[in-house]
Amino acid sequence: MAGIPGLDPEGDASSSASNTGHKDKTATDHVEVVRMTGESGDVMSAETNGENLDVTGETTKEEKEGDENKEQEVVLIQDTGFNVKILCPGVEEFELPVSSMELVQEIHQVLMDREDTCHRTCFSLQLEGQTLDNFAELKTIEGLKEGSIIKVVEEPYTIREARIHLRHIRDLLKSVDPSDAYNGVDCNSLSFLNIITSGDILEKKSSKSGSMDCTPPEYIMPGSKERPLLPLHPNVAELKTPNCVKILTPSGWNPPPGNRKMHGDLLYLYAVTLEDKKYHITASTRGFYINMCTEDVFNPRPAAQKCLSHTLIELLNQVSPTFKRNFAQLLKKRGQKHPFERVPTPYQVYTWMVPTSEHTVDYIRAEDAFTTRLGYEEHIPGQTRDWNEEIQTTRELSRKTLPERLIRERAIFKVHSDFVAAATRGAQAVIDGNVMAINPGDEAKNQMYIWNNIFFSLGFDVKDHYKDFGGDFAAYAAPSNDLQGVRAYFNADIEGMYTLGTVVVDYKGYRITAQSIIPGILEREQEQSVVYGSIDFGKTVVSNEKYKELLQKSASHLKIRQHKVLNEKNEEIELFSSIECKGIVGNDQRHYVLDLLRTTPPDVNFSTVAAEELSTDMRNHGYPKPHRHKLCCLRQELVEAFVENRYVVFVRTAAFHFQQLQMNKKTAQEKDKLDSKNWKDISSEVKKVVAGEDTVGKDSLETDEAKKIVEALTGNENQTIEESSRDIVKKAAIAVGSLSDTEFNVTFNPDVFQSHVKHADPQSSMLRREEQVVKDAAEFLVLHQIPTLVNDCLDHSSSPIDGATLTETMHTRGINMRYLGKVSETFSKYKSVSYVYTICIAELITRASKHLYKTHMQGVESRNVSMAISHFLNCFLGSFPSPNPGVSLDELHGKSSKKKKRKNKQGIAVSVDNVDWVSETPKSLWKKIADEVDDYYHYTLECDSIDSAVEKYGVQRVSLLRSFCQRVGIQILLKDYNLECRNRTVFNDDDIVNVLPIVKHIQPRASDAYHFFTSGQSKIQQGLIKEGYDLILEALNLLNNVYGAMHPEIAACLRLLARLNYIMGDYGEAMSYQQRAVLMSERVLGVDHPNTITEYTHLAMYCFANNQVSSALRLMYRARFLALVCHGENHPEIGLIDSNIGLILHAVEEYERSLTFLEHALRLYQKFYGGKSLKVAMSCHLVARTHSCRGDFRAALASEKEAYTIYRQMLGEEHERTKESGECLKHLTQQAVTFQKKMNEIVKGEKITSLAPLQIQTPSMQSVLEMLNVVNGIVFVQISPEEIARLRREVGQKQEQKEVEMSKLNGKDSDSKDSDSGNESNGASSPEKESLPVINGTLVNGSAHLEEILTN
Repeated sequence: MAGIPGLDPEGDASSSASNTGHKDKTATDHVEVVRMTGESGDVMSAETNGENLDVTGETTKEEKEGDENKEQEVVLIQDTGFNVKILCPGVEEFELPVSSMELVQEIHQVLMDREDTCHRTCFSLQLEGQTLDNFAELKTIEGLKEGSIIKVVEEPYTIREARIHLRHIRDLLKSVDPSDAYNGVDCNSLSFLNIITSGDILEKKSSKSGSMDCTPPEYIMPGSKERPLLPLHPNVAELKTPNCVKILTPSGWNPPPGNRKMHGDLLYLYAVTLEDKKYHITASTRGFYINMCTEDVFNPRPAAQKCLSHTLIELLNQVSPTFKRNFAQLLKKRGQKHPFERVPTPYQVYTWMVPTSEHTVDYIRAEDAFTTRLGYEEHIPGQTRDWNEEIQTTRELSRKTLPERLIRERAIFKVHSDFVAAATRGAQAVIDGNVMAINPGDEAKNQMYIWNNIFFSLGFDVKDHYKDFGGDFAAYAAPSNDLQGVRAYFNADIEGMYTLGTVVVDYKGYRITAQSIIPGILEREQEQSVVYGSIDFGKTVVSNEKYKELLQKSASHLKIRQHKVLNEKNEEIELFSSIECKGIVGNDQRHYVLDLLRTTPPDVNFSTVAAEELSTDMRNHGYPKPHRHKLCCLRQELVEAFVENRYVVFVRTAAFHFQQLQMNKKTAQEKDKLDSKNWKDISSEVKKVVAGEDTVGKDSLETDEAKKIVEALTGNENQTIEESSRDIVKKAAIAVGSLSDTEFNVTFNPDVFQSHVKHADPQSSMLRREEQVVKDAAEFLVLHQIPTLVNDCLDHSSSPIDGATLTETMHTRGINMRYLGKVSETFSKYKSVSYVYTICIAELITRASKHLYKTHMQGVESRNVSMAISHFLNCFLGSFPSPNPGVSLDELHGKSSKKKKRKNKQGIAVSVDNVDWVSETPKSLWKKIADEVDDYYHYTLECDSIDSAVEKYGVQRVSLLRSFCQRVGIQILLKDYNLECRNRTVFNDDDIVNVLPIVKHIQPRASDAYHFFTSGQSKIQQGLIKEGYDLILEALNLLNNVYGAMHPEIAACLRLLARLNYIMGDYGEAMSYQQRAVLMSERVLGVDHPNTITEYTHLAMYCFANNQVSSALRLMYRARFLALVCHGENHPEIGLIDSNIGLILHAVEEYERSLTFLEHALRLYQKFYGGKSLKVAMSCHLVARTHSCRGDFRAALASEKEAYTIYRQMLGEEHERTKESGECLKHLTQQAVTFQKKMNEIVKGEKITSLAPLQIQTPSMQSVLEMLNVVNGIVFVQISPEEIARLRREVGQKQEQKEVEMSKLNGKDSDSKDSDSGNESNGASSPEKESLPVINGTLVNGSAHLEEILTN
């Protein structure tokens, strides 16, 4: 997920969750405006000088504005809350909490959402007889204060208001119906949390263990091979809503004739009630009434029973008792839903499985489908939106103060999410043949389209544009590369430079690029428009002073090197980007950059560069490798990691040489004391830096010290620095391949190794150095980043859950997916990460089959799409050797010959009809998959069928089905498929429900919220939990301002706030925040997303802490089920979940079941962490406890002995944990002896008199909670306040000592690395992993080593 860096969506155990619901007002409300106290304002200004804070690309000068400005900024967003009274017709007066910064419009929204007023839409609000302006802020309204009475006044309807009312009524009638979420409409999505917990957990009381059913479903028991899919969407039947009316639709008598319009008729409706009575209804300016029309006769006069009602609901209540009863039930059900279950998400989330659903009459759905709603919104009726103007205008908004930045970022985000939705609709319309091409005479795949002011082009090589770069393969890859470039320039945020709104959509095997349109671009030839760059790959190249100035600014952000190229006239042209990047000045006089597909440097490992040019190491790894196109670029994340790495090496090299110099100059230092003092300070810093390992970013302090040294060595302000120190910098610069001898300068010329580019001086040494830097970066990826990824998995600081999280993990380290073969090969060497290897193989198979599916689907006739998809799935996942495609080749040939003349009438089918899909077999498809994996990823798959893949690599069919459907956008019927069936096909065409678009776009960010979040994290790491908590809360507030109520980053923020509340002992608040985190994760990421699994496990623990044991178990069972669907049992995540389930079952004295889960967790820990791990010791101890509670002292003794042995080896005899385990052993031995004596006496028939009774203690909830905390990496150790300062000092020393001890004990056994990192369930590493903060008398650790936790 693209997220706030540091706001890790899969973050460590401490990166938990938080909340957005500031008020219970309304789901659609933009949850509360920023409240910022003076204190947090000061914190923010203090923190903005820290690292990573210059997110928006603003200068540090702007960030260091004087205190006066900051105070003013704080005052600007001061917010006060108060209560007003609302007086509404037919409803008792009620109070409403409001905020002074809200708009009157927001009160409108609240009233349209409240249960008792939701049926009204056409009303105004009046204060003391004065109508309030909808767009006025409450603080600007005279006389509005605490206790003011606001009247709701019914207003006359217009046609527009009547239509809005109708749509609102339809939304109300469908408000608890999940069909829109299943169909992926209007940003609705699914959530099952409240079904899993049987209602809202916040409204439940603590459950008594006696009345609970703790039985886990059979399919989630350890060792179960069954993988049902029905539980993925539990209790679907319960989601059905009470039907209120059979039909409610516009009548065929519309529009009203002229004479009736003059009587106030606006439109006519037709309704059939559940009592089977038919009514024709008039919507007039005064409201709604029943008229005397029939199907055949138009008679608009009011019917005999005169019941004019201002709202349609009131009218239907009068004429249909069933409607009244059912609508009341519907409102009650709607009211029980959490606001987060109803609020729309910013982007559409689709589900890959849907239950069977009835297709009901819905006139609004029908109207939307056939008018295509051309992106016009209700507030600008009848007018299409000028997307480009909106996108660029929001970028131009002021950003000097915090309120201005919030407004700007909110506007950017809102317009962007609207644009993504419109572009997705348009792309589907283009492929479905619903849009006319602007060049209809051209071949189908060369056609281009304009719809709703958005330009659409297909991912084919038009006019041989990419002929020399790989043809259609290059044309398919280019949009994705271009999007990466747009993202880079968008994030650089240079004032005066504009990028196009860009969305890439994959749909039905086609790739469509949607872009906003530059004003005037369609009125002239491209050659006339381009004032910078090249339109013909380097033959003609032009430049422009304004563009040079703008691109020079972005080049420093993006590490792009200024360079000179020759055009066809051999004129030198200076560029600050790749040669393909074009600059066009629009009719709006804005400077646009487009075609950013080569923003980052080329990847020489997959290029036509000669092998001799690469280093021996790289040649040994088999590079360079061939690739099907020549557009391979490195990722921006890799560029940044490489530059950071080189900078650290540069600093340490300079520091080392400087230290040597200082040792030879003691006499000179004595002569000049003042200068000596200065150098001693630097020298001491040098020693600290040189002592560190040669790795990136040990901690922020080291980086700051490094910068000081380099500034001292390169700066001009210290004139006493001798020439020798310049030599030091030169040596360090040469060592890291810097492109300057006087300073650190690692930048990239994106045009090196490009055969179509003529460099100004092709023989120069500088060009050789530029080429070397690019080769070094590609080498860094293979020799540093891939091993780092593997090491992170070996020490369990990163732990991918499925293919999507593996992809994200690789991308964050700058590793392109074409290296997946190399990554798989590396993982295959380490048994302790066999689970990652399995995920890699599954991802290779999924991606290869995705490539094949694309060509399989192109040109398939519309009527055969579901047959083609089901046939592909049968060949891919089924064991039946000869699946029937459902249609014969002869039939298809017969049909296609008839259609030759009108082949282009259906969508954009490529010119030949595709009939090859019919002849596909499992054998032929798997041969193609193996060839594709070998050709694209350079990895050899040793399997020729799904059965051999399952047997050889341990991949799961159900996991492959899930990832494939999600990756290509297939929606299948929710049912249990017998995927192992060998005597018939698994899928038929009725199982394919829908084809969905896969959408890629940029992610606008909330920069100020990120500042607050990182500041809060650093405070927490320092042990200042209250200050950190306040900052995280402020970050949440800012996130809500920018993103609205729903966003993955808000979910991550909620998770952290929940964890902080838990640590501070407020279990109720922790549960409340985490509940919102779970709901949000389900809604914005998906019900089976890996993050959602993590959120479930956290919530389960907080439920247990609140004595809601049955809810905790159900949540854990759900988490285990989702994890099994994602990756199966062979994963350390399952070990953690099983430990939790075992402990909770232990708490309710379900010892047999508890033992099953705990022993399974122990086996997994032994497999993945090695036999000497402290995790294994802890697991042995838990198993021993359970055995002893069962009275099996012999088994308990064996397990505890194992634990004791590990503790003694790892921690030493004197450690507290070793002593505790020793005491436990003594107790168990004594119990075992007592037990044996009793048994002997019973056998002999002697009378028992002398022996003490057996002591079998039932566990207390508190002791189980403490063990849960340890297992999940959250540990509380009480410390007196005076010890806090001392502990802070000692933490660093202790960690160093322990690292030395551990390395002595373990050697370099990678399997026991970090054997006890705490809660790795989240699958991502925490940047603060090694720190151990002390918090308000509590020692807290999110995912630290157990030996650190246990040391007093």
